[in-house]
Amino acid sequence: MASNWTGELIYEGKAKRVYRVDNEFLVMEFKDEVTAFDGARKEHAPGKGRLAAAQTAFLMGLLGRHGIRNHLVDWDGDRKILVRELRMIPIEVIVRNYAYGSFLKRMPLMKPMTKFSKPLVEFHLKSDELHDPLITTDDIIEAGLAGQEQLNEIISIALRVNEILSDYMVSRGLMLVDFKLEFGFDKSNNLVLADELSGDTMRVLINGRHLDKELFRKGASAMDLVKSYEEMNKILGVPLNT
Repeated sequence: MASNWTGELIYEGKAKRVYRVDNEFLVMEFKDEVTAFDGARKEHAPGKGRLAAAQTAFLMGLLGRHGIRNHLVDWDGDRKILVRELRMIPIEVIVRNYAYGSFLKRMPLMKPMTKFSKPLVEFHLKSDELHDPLITTDDIIEAGLAGQEQLNEIISIALRVNEILSDYMVSRGLMLVDFKLEFGFDKSNNLVLADELSGDTMRVLINGRHLDKELFRKGASAMDLVKSYEEMNKILGVPLNT
């Protein structure tokens, strides 16, 4: 079945292509590419697509078993996942457990890697052109992107996702620094977790060493990144194929 997943290409981004199968399902294909700094640095990364797809399928499956509704339907064992089409909210939801990255740029009074007293949930407008600016809940409501009740639900789900992922990673000797989530609505207007969960969208450390895309941002090669994704998959217990 998986090898027959075909459809019309409707979107191509830096890391993924999206195809429409029908009026219910989409296929997300993870590319063997890695980019940083809004695409300013880009390299071919053989094998990365399969590793990121495997991470996403595994972690979405983990969340699903804990009651987190998400768009994953199936994984082809390679670079593609089958997902339910959603009406996407153009917001990136960031959950932070430690002071790192862009947080330190706006709050330099904290030392890097300080553990927060509680996880922080923040919102960014999904816009490459504007570099995904930080926005407030009032901004979101006034722009009509989501209502207060929907935002409350997003925050609640994001914190629950953080709890599930953090606990699992700690059990494997890993530290979850921060990660990005995206959400959409299904045809019944249920809020559903979407997009991906991989080393491209989260920072994961082992003994202070990154296993995520931060390596590439800091100057490592694409192949070094692929090796780190292989290591992360092995530690997490991600299967190589279906």
